[in-house]
Amino acid sequence: MTLRLFNTLTRQVEDFTPIHPGKVSLYTCGPTVWNYAHIGNFRTFLFEDLLRRWLRYGLGYELYHVMNLTDVDDRIINESGKAGKTIRDFVDPYVQAFFEDRDWLRIEPAEAYPRATEFVQPMIGLVERLLANGTAYKGEDGSVYFSIARFPAYGRLSRLDRRELKTGASERVSADDYAKEDARDWVLWKAVRPEDEKVGAAWDAPFGRGRPGWHLECSAMALDLIGKAGYGDELDIHAGGVDLIFPHHEDEIAQSCAFTGKSDFARVWLHGEFLNVRGTKMSKRFGNITTPRDLRQDGVDPAAIRYLFYQTGYGQKLDLTDDSLAAASNGIRRLGEFYGRLRQYAQEVKELAGPLADAAEAFKVRFTEAMNDNLNSPGALAALFDLIKLGNREMDARKGGAGRLLETLGWSDRILGILPVAGQVLVVRTAGAEISAEAGEALAETPPSGTDAQEKWATRWALARQEAKRARNYKEADRIRDLLKSAGWEIRDKADGPEVRRL
Repeated sequence: MTLRLFNTLTRQVEDFTPIHPGKVSLYTCGPTVWNYAHIGNFRTFLFEDLLRRWLRYGLGYELYHVMNLTDVDDRIINESGKAGKTIRDFVDPYVQAFFEDRDWLRIEPAEAYPRATEFVQPMIGLVERLLANGTAYKGEDGSVYFSIARFPAYGRLSRLDRRELKTGASERVSADDYAKEDARDWVLWKAVRPEDEKVGAAWDAPFGRGRPGWHLECSAMALDLIGKAGYGDELDIHAGGVDLIFPHHEDEIAQSCAFTGKSDFARVWLHGEFLNVRGTKMSKRFGNITTPRDLRQDGVDPAAIRYLFYQTGYGQKLDLTDDSLAAASNGIRRLGEFYGRLRQYAQEVKELAGPLADAAEAFKVRFTEAMNDNLNSPGALAALFDLIKLGNREMDARKGGAGRLLETLGWSDRILGILPVAGQVLVVRTAGAEISAEAGEALAETPPSGTDAQEKWATRWALARQEAKRARNYKEADRIRDLLKSAGWEIRDKADGPEVRRL
């Protein structure tokens, strides 16, 4: 079975064949570390983590993965100046926060995390060659620009109509980004300004003191690192969010190919879609920015976030809502309960062969087919939850082969990473709940058996405690809190109603 991926460059699903047999080079655009990365950024990083894990653990490739950290651009320079810090001192806390969020979300580390400021010399070398071959020129302002007119292949990735492109010295752009609907000569090297010097964002170069432009940074870092790692000067896969197709990735292709003389910078281009929050694209404008640390503080299991994101293909928009996150939490709870039951059952029923082993083999085939189909994670999850139904039925019938199934389940989770955290709390919101005791019905002091029944029991007691507090019966409220705690539940008061959390 061959891995097939949707290549943005060709707009087709294609068989993936690495340039070097058995080895894959992967470059993914990382965060601009001027602030905390939000959960929309991490949707892209989680799709790339799925790709990485499948290449390594599903298909057995040796992988060299580079993710850059943009630590110098207009925004960082401006914010550093306001804070009275050097760019290094300003970005370091956000770099550390990114790694903490990455680890919490179980994203595997890349092989390299180059900072732009640590690769200025390769950037200078790239600009020198572009100046020498005529695809770059120095403007009247002292900055160096890439000439779109001198690179006929410009626009292949984003499918721009070259007849509509605005080019030439009068249509240059010196900012690190520019309007998504416009294409103009972009800055490769920005002439130094006083504000750059103030925060330590200026370097000497043969063509003038200044700093690299954003688009230049990724090309130089990628080419330098994959060359040193023995992967040549062409990537197998370049990935990022759809918002980077133009101008960033389009510009990367132009300057990289003009530098190497090759027709391609990467064989395959993959792009993940946006994450919306309650139907609206996440942005400061709408005030709906959510970060991983926000979710972490709310007690959300990172496995639930991974599960929620993988329920939708990476190339489709996804809406993050309280309901969708709650449903994902229930999904990983089912998976965790099945995994726990299977582990215990494997200790009791030692037979290696049997229906459970057969189910493991059939699942692995179906899971592999889904993942090889352009990382069809919804199909892989469907196979997993069908396996849970079948596995529970076969364990009820005391069938053998649990050890093999346990091993296969572990393999699939090495790729998905969605088993719930050991000891992680399960949050049950009572806001809007319609669970209440019938008139005159006394609530049981001890929890019933069964997960759903226990949740209902804890929720009803939480609502009873809320009523006790409203009646200023604090002694009863404290008694209920202690009762829930003794049964393994923690209660937290929220503005829209109490939460009960199973420890």
